[in-house]
Amino acid sequence: MTIARILSQKGSNVVTVRPEDDLGTVAATLAAHRIGAVLVLDAAGTLRGIVSERDIVRHLAQTGAAALSQRVAEVMTRALHTVTPKTRVTEAMGLMTDRRIRHLPVLLDGRLAGMVSIGDLVKVRMSEIEQEAENLRAFVTAA
Repeated sequence: MTIARILSQKGSNVVTVRPEDDLGTVAATLAAHRIGAVLVLDAAGTLRGIVSERDIVRHLAQTGAAALSQRVAEVMTRALHTVTPKTRVTEAMGLMTDRRIRHLPVLLDGRLAGMVSIGDLVKVRMSEIEQEAENLRAFVTAA
């Protein structure tokens, strides 16, 4: 299965913020949408980074409450790992495991096409495994 299939089921809407937004706004956005990360887009819509709950918590631990007034651009992760709609789910899972990340922006022709989380990928893999097990049970029972 590919990332395109996941996006066709979950949609391609992505919650984004701007580099000039403050971390307090980002924290409120994450809470309001019940998500773990947001992508950072500049005014032209170019992907510039990602900010996760972990990033905010680490920055709070280092800086204290003043961190919430700091700009996203100062905290965001700029070195992004991305996938395309053609990327296989197992390949994306491997990338997440190797890089210890939970979210992957999906790019199509250099433009943002969606985002997948480790939860999205695990859900799909579990469904595939359950289907394989059911097929094996049916095969054994029919034999």
